[in-house]
Formats: sequence, structure tokens, C-alpha cells
Amino acid sequence: MLHSLNTKYQLYMLKSIIIDAERKSLDDLRTLISEYVNGVTVDALCTTVAEGLEAIKRHRPGIVFLDFNLHRETGFDHVCQSGKANFEIIFTTADESAANAIKSTATDYLLKPIDIVDLRLAIKKAAKNPPPSLDKRPSGLQTFFAGDHDNARIALPTSDGLIFLPVNDILYCQASSNYTIFVTAEGKQYVVCKTLKEYEEVLLDYNFFRIHHSYVINLNRIQKYVKGNGGYVILNNNVSLDVSKRKKGEFLNRLLRAI
Repeated sequence: MLHSLNTKYQLYMLKSIIIDAERKSLDDLRTLISEYVNGVTVDALCTTVAEGLEAIKRHRPGIVFLDFNLHRETGFDHVCQSGKANFEIIFTTADESAANAIKSTATDYLLKPIDIVDLRLAIKKAAKNPPPSLDKRPSGLQTFFAGDHDNARIALPTSDGLIFLPVNDILYCQASSNYTIFVTAEGKQYVVCKTLKEYEEVLLDYNFFRIHHSYVINLNRIQKYVKGNGGYVILNNNVSLDVSKRKKGEFLNRLLRAI
């Protein structure tokens, strides 16, 4: 089971409520938000529009996730009218054919089962003042972490979805123009269309360090450091990577703190 990450940004929290007739859908969406979206709280789970209206009055949310099937229920129009003034609506539905009707009455919609990346993008679109944590990660397909710190996994966008790669399995990341190559302890490589700088920023908290303009390494995976002008490191797979002269002093200080 995945554990929620602590939200780094506490100064701004975007409130949301979920209205859905199916309890499983309520729980699934709440879990996705709590696990993968920093800066957004789920303040109420409602199974009817009447419950939703009460929750809106009580919590004053910025976003309401509304099951499209509930449009037949009395009170739906009031939700939409309230939403125009006070909050944004994101519909949830399992019916792809409902998309056109949804687009005309809501900020966005999410198809069930809900995709994590789509969820984050819909929230960012709906938020008038997006939580800083939504913009902290690289743009486009967002980089995010799942699990607690010691068992964290990073989501890497691929052509057909996402690969969840355990952070501890990463040996190093290598720059390749505007791409980043992830190399794992098992010798696998994943090429992602994001710059190394973007991944450097999100991996710093996981004991990674940029030793060279081309390399960010996992400090837990170093076998040996060989001194020299800048020197070089030997990782667990016996690969040697240069340490730049400019980075040498900072790297050695960081390495000693990590031991």
C-alpha cells in the first residue's frame, strides 16, 4: 500500500469535495488526491447532491469533483450555479460519450478509472491560484513521488503511460540534450523527455548529488571515490563517472555527511 507524502507547502491549501454515488469511486479519488497531489485537501465525501450542497456551504471548496450521473438528481442545477460563482467543477464519469456535454458545463472532466496525470492537470486547470506544489515539479507530464521516503518511487512518463521506478534502484541520471537517461542497478535504462536539471531538483531530498554537468548520482550507490583533478566515482555496477573540478569540494563534503 502506498503511503501519503507530507505536503511541503502549508501556506496555501486548496479545498475540494467529492460527490459520487459510488462509495468505491469516492474512496479511490480521495486516495489519488492524498497520495499524488500536494497542496489539495479532500474536505468531504458525499453520495448525493443534497449532501454535496451542505458540504459546499460548510467547507467553501475551490473545486468540486462531481459524478456526472448525478445530473439527474434534484439540486444539480444549484451545484452548477454555485460553482460559477464560488468554485470550479470537475466532472467524473465512466462514459466517454458524455464528454461533449461535460465540456459545456464544467471546467474539466476525468474518465474513470481516473489517470493520475490527468487528475493533476485538471486540478491545475481548475485552480484560480494553483498550489505551489502543482508547479514545483517539471511541467507537462508531472514528476511525482509515491510511498514514504525510504520506499519512494518516481513516476517517469513514457509513450504509453507511466513507469514507477523505485528511487533506491536508480544508480545515476545522465543528461542527453533535453532528455534524461535513468540507469538502474539492474542495468535498465529509461529515457525521459525532461532535462537533468529538473530531475536534479526533485531528487535532492533522496540523497542524490550532481557531480558533473552530465551526471546526477545516487550517493547510496557509490563503491569508491578516486581522487584526482576532479576525481571520479565508481558505482555499484562498476561504472566510473567523472566528478567535475568545480563540484569536487561540495561533493566530498556532501559525501562525508552521507556516510
